[in-house]
Formats: sequence, C-alpha cells, structure tokens
Amino acid sequence: MNQENSKKDGSHIFSKAKEATDKSKDMIVNAIDQNGNGEIDVEDIIIMGLRIPGIRIKRDDFLHRELQRYYPESTILDAINYTPAHAHISKKDIDHIANEVIQYERNCVSGISAALGIPGGVAIAATIPADIAQYYGYMLRAAQKLMYLYGFPEIDTSEKTSQFDSETINILTLCLGVMYGVAGANKALTTLANGLAAGVEKQLLKTALTKGTIYPIVKSIAKFFNVRMTKEVFAGFFKKAIPVVGGVVGGGITYLSFKPCCEKLKDSLQDTLLSNPDADSISSSPCIIIDNPNNYCE
Repeated sequence: MNQENSKKDGSHIFSKAKEATDKSKDMIVNAIDQNGNGEIDVEDIIIMGLRIPGIRIKRDDFLHRELQRYYPESTILDAINYTPAHAHISKKDIDHIANEVIQYERNCVSGISAALGIPGGVAIAATIPADIAQYYGYMLRAAQKLMYLYGFPEIDTSEKTSQFDSETINILTLCLGVMYGVAGANKALTTLANGLAAGVEKQLLKTALTKGTIYPIVKSIAKFFNVRMTKEVFAGFFKKAIPVVGGVVGGGITYLSFKPCCEKLKDSLQDTLLSNPDADSISSSPCIIIDNPNNYCE
C-alpha cells in the first residue's frame, strides 16, 4: 500500500513539474512571438532586436562619426551622399573601422549575455527572451554598421503601424544567413550589392527581395533559423536552471561565437561592386531577374 502511494506521489510530482515546465515554455514562446504566428522564427528575433534602444543605426551619423577621425568634411559628405568607395576612402581604413566595430559590439554583447544568464528559477522565462533579443540585437547593429561601411544605403528600420518593412526584414535575414554560413546567402547578398552598384531601381530590388529571385534564398535562411532559434531558446531554458553557471557559460560562448559571424559578413561585403568598383565578384551584371523567381543567378 505504501509503495502504491509512493508511486502516486511520484507521478503527481512529475506531472506538476512537467506542467510548470510547459507553462514556462509557453510563456517564452508568447514573449518571443512578435509576428503572432505562434512560432519562434527569425522575423521575431529581428523585430525584438530592432526594438531594443540603440540597435537601429542612422547611416549618416555613423559614417560621420567614424570617418571624421581620418578624413576631411568634404570626403565624409561624399561618402554619406554616395559610398565610402566613391569618396576614395581606402580599403585599409574601412577594414580597420570594421574590425573596431566588430570588437566593440562583441564586448558589449558578451557582457550583457553573462549578466542576463545569472537569474534562475521563476526569472528564467523573463530572461530568455531578453538574452536572445540582446544577442541578435547587437548582431543586427554590427550588420548595419558593416553594410554602411561597405557601401549599402540606409535601410528603413522605422516601424509603420507596429510593423517593420518586409524589405528590411529580408535584408537583415540575408545578413544573418551570411553570418551563419547558410547556403546561398553570400551569393544573394553579393547579387543585391551588385544590383545597387549598377543602379537597378530600388523598387525592382525590393521586388527581388520580397517575391523575386532573392526571395527563395531568404525563405531558405528563415527555415534554417526557425529550427536554430527553437533549439537555442529551449537549450537556454534548461541551461539557466543552473543560474550562475548559465551566466558564465553564456557570456563565454557569446564572446567566442560573435566575432566569426561578423567576420563572415565583413568578408562578404568587402568584395562587391558597392565596396570595390573593380571587384571581381559574381559578375558586373546586377543579375536580378524579377519575373522568374526560380531563375536565381548562378
């Protein structure tokens, strides 16, 4: 009889523990699900990141602040109005500033990750979304800065009726895809840069990003991140059940992983027609074929 009661008690405890875990997981999904589709996906992460104060970068202000250490005002204005390459800013200086950007953002995000990893218990559900948002927020901030250094025009990070422009989401998805080495992301970003350098109309490029030739690559990257995000979030959920260790490990892993991701994006941006008019990239053609989404440039 005692053995039977013991089994019932054990079963009850297990059931309660599972119920509490499921409830915490639901809380995390609800906190992260910014687009309301009931899932954790890359769009949620980008939206959360961009809503963090200081993550959105104003291109003009950033370029002026960085370039004023090395160049006169006339050169800076040329870089702002066109591109740093157009202003004849040396590749060495651009690469140097890019390396400083990566190191600065790396130091910021790793410190925050360690701090956010410390709470345990009931605080877990609250800190997981913050941890994820901060990490990818700083990655998005680094991506914007690198894009502007290597010739991209300002992307629209303003919210319209509580939503970000789909073109913005897709450009940043491409950048994250390059950072994580997702197949096709590097070529798609180079194609986009070459299109911009060749003067392809903005509306055509937007179409390529949202339903044309580049869009299938964006969808492929999104699928990759949807799986990765779910694994990362819930691996973090269990890791943070051991509070202090979770914080230390989280900060260390973040510090090690952040730089290689940013370096991949920098390498991709270095050799396009936007950053180097003499670049021997895919081709001098923008290679944007709007009316056939399956005819992606090879």
